Amino acid sequence: MQFATDKRSILPVGDISDVIADEDVDIAVLEEPEHLTWFHHGKSWKARFNYVIGIIHTNYLEYVRREKNGRLKAFLLKYMNSWVVGIYCHKVIRLSAATQEYPRSMVCNVHGVNPKFLEIGLRKLERQKLQEQPFTKGAYYIGKMVWSKGYKDLLKLLRNHQKELAGLEVDLYGHGEDSDQITEAARKLDLTIRVHPGRDHADPIFHDYKVFLNPSTTDVVCTTTAEALAMGKIVVCADHPSNEFFKQFPNCRVYVDGKGFVRETLKALGEQPSQLTDQQRHQLSWEAATERFVKAAELEEAGPGMDMGSSKGSSESWALSKKMEFASTSMNNVGRRLEEMSAYLHKLASGNEASRRAFGAIPGSLEPDEELCRDLGLTLKPKPKPPSRKRSKLD
Repeated sequence: MQFATDKRSILPVGDISDVIADEDVDIAVLEEPEHLTWFHHGKSWKARFNYVIGIIHTNYLEYVRREKNGRLKAFLLKYMNSWVVGIYCHKVIRLSAATQEYPRSMVCNVHGVNPKFLEIGLRKLERQKLQEQPFTKGAYYIGKMVWSKGYKDLLKLLRNHQKELAGLEVDLYGHGEDSDQITEAARKLDLTIRVHPGRDHADPIFHDYKVFLNPSTTDVVCTTTAEALAMGKIVVCADHPSNEFFKQFPNCRVYVDGKGFVRETLKALGEQPSQLTDQQRHQLSWEAATERFVKAAELEEAGPGMDMGSSKGSSESWALSKKMEFASTSMNNVGRRLEEMSAYLHKLASGNEASRRAFGAIPGSLEPDEELCRDLGLTLKPKPKPPSRKRSKLD
C-alpha cells in the first residue's frame, strides 16, 4: 500500500488478493471499495471470493467538488466509482446517504465506537447520579486540520455570529496541512478560540468538555461524533444525511442554518446532557454495529436462490413459474456476461502503465517493488523475460 498525496488516500500496490489463501475465499469485505479497485489489476474480486461486500466510508465526490475543476472531476469520478464497485461487489453498504448511489446498495451505519468511550460515558453517568458536576469545560472540536474537515464551516459560523455568541470559548484540536491557516483565521475572530495539537479523542483532556461542535458536511458518518455521544456529551451538528444515525440520541442537537447553530450551541452550554439508556449505549457499540452489518449484508440469504416451482400448485402455475425462472436465469446470465466483459476491460486498462498514469495511479504501482516486498514479507514476482528472437540462417 502507498499513500497518494494528491488523493489523500492509501492505494493498493499490486493485487492484494494474492496474499489470501485459497481456503479463505468465502466472504470478502472491502472497506472503501472505490479506491481499492480504481487501479485493481488481477483476478476479479467476485471470481476470487464467493461473496463480496463493499462498505462505503468516504464522500469522495464532496471532497473533489472543492478542488479546481471540481464539478467536472466529481462527474467523472461518480461514474468511475459506480463502474468499479458494480463489477467487483455483490452487495454494497453505504454508511449514510451522504455517499453516492451504487448498484445493489443500501444505507446502514455498520460502525461502532471503541469500548473505552462507552466506559468514559458510564463514569460520567455515575457522577451525574451522585448529583456531581461531570462536565466542567465548554465547547470543543477535534479533527484533522484541513479546511474540508469542518473547520471552514465552523469558523464561518463563528465569524458570522460573533455578537450572538459573545463570551463563547472554543478549543480546536488537530494536526494537518492547513493548521497554520486555520490558526490564523481563528485569531482574527473576536471570540476566544484556542488551537491545540491533535490528541487521541479518549485522552483525559477531553473528558470534561460538555459540548462537541461538529458542523462538517464532508463526512459520511463522523467517528468523533459517535465517540462524543458515547462519552455522554452534547453534540451540535448540521442537519445533514451524514448525521441521520445520530438523531436518535437525545444529546444530538441539529441545526439547519446559522441562527439554529447559535440557538443549539447556547442551549447546550446552559444545560446538562441527557443520561443515555442501556439501549442507546448499545446502539453505539461494535456489538450492535455487527448485528446491523449481518442483517444489511444479507449473509443469511446469500446462499442458493429459492426454488420457483411448487409441487402443490396447478400445472399452469407450475409452467408459469418455470417460464419465469428461465427468463430470470437468462437475464442473470446476460447480466453476468456483461459484467465479466466490463471487468475484463477494466483489467486491460489497469494493466497498462500509461493508462494507469492517465487515470491518476501512483507510478510503478502495478506490482510491489523489492523494498515493499521485503518490508511486507512478500515474494517478489519475477519480471517477464522479453521474447527471444530466433536466429535465422543469415545471422
